[in-house]
Amino acid sequence: MAVSALRRIGGDRVELRGLRIGALLNTSSGSCDVQAEEDVEAILRSEGLSPVRLWCGAGAEVDQAVADAKAHDLDLLIVLGGDGTIRAAAEACGASGPLLAPLPGGTMNMLPKALYGDRNWREALKATLAEPQVQPVHGADANGRRFFIAAILGGPSRMAEAREAMREHDLAGAVEKGVAALRQALSTDLRYRFGNRADVAESVVVLCPLTSRQLSDDEDVLEAAAFKVEGPGDALRLAWNATFRDWRADPTVERAKLRTADIESDQPIPALLDGETFELDRHVRIELAPEAFHALRPADEAA
Repeated sequence: MAVSALRRIGGDRVELRGLRIGALLNTSSGSCDVQAEEDVEAILRSEGLSPVRLWCGAGAEVDQAVADAKAHDLDLLIVLGGDGTIRAAAEACGASGPLLAPLPGGTMNMLPKALYGDRNWREALKATLAEPQVQPVHGADANGRRFFIAAILGGPSRMAEAREAMREHDLAGAVEKGVAALRQALSTDLRYRFGNRADVAESVVVLCPLTSRQLSDDEDVLEAAAFKVEGPGDALRLAWNATFRDWRADPTVERAKLRTADIESDQPIPALLDGETFELDRHVRIELAPEAFHALRPADEAA
């Protein structure tokens, strides 16, 4: 069933009974324990629902499960996993469906937090099934790779590698990767173009409407920011403003609302897309992807 054909029960709220529902659980994510599968089915049963298919797996099994879920002609896909799993599922669902309920199962939980606030995954699923509402989600495309929350381009994106080292209790590796990221951030220039404005920066960040406090959820533009950090003093002040004020107020930041941005460098550009690390080409074009997918969220959270 296409998203447009879902039976409405008022506004963007939908009737879930009779829908083909699937659930994908990434068993390698932080919040997906041995009890998760039984709990998902129990929560669905409490609303008179049951999944037509449930996938549990880790690693490459998750990629295959995402492809299988798309092929099963589902109306709703519930995903419990980390940022990478959720990004892949959102990209696979696309604008025509199925609906996606991306539950917080990882460490950063960027997209789930934007949709469900600070609820844990069980609370988020119960609230969503009790008052289900469809939320069109605008995303963006970076050289063919989709993201739905934020992209960080340049040296600071390497900090994700330091974070992963800390998760694996590799303190020495975390320090080494963190220092390397800071050195790269201060030594590699990105040439960017925001509309008719062009300049050089150490890092460029692009925020989708769901995340940006400067945009409404349905606004059809992106918020872009270029960070022109020229030394440790600028970096320290920026960190202070980001912590206690708003990074947008820092003089090293140039901001724009746009639908397309171009970023270039003399070498491949490291990037962090919704918490996942990538190495992109020397020229990256970022474009708005209107209604990239449709999320199911609680009506009270949408309000």
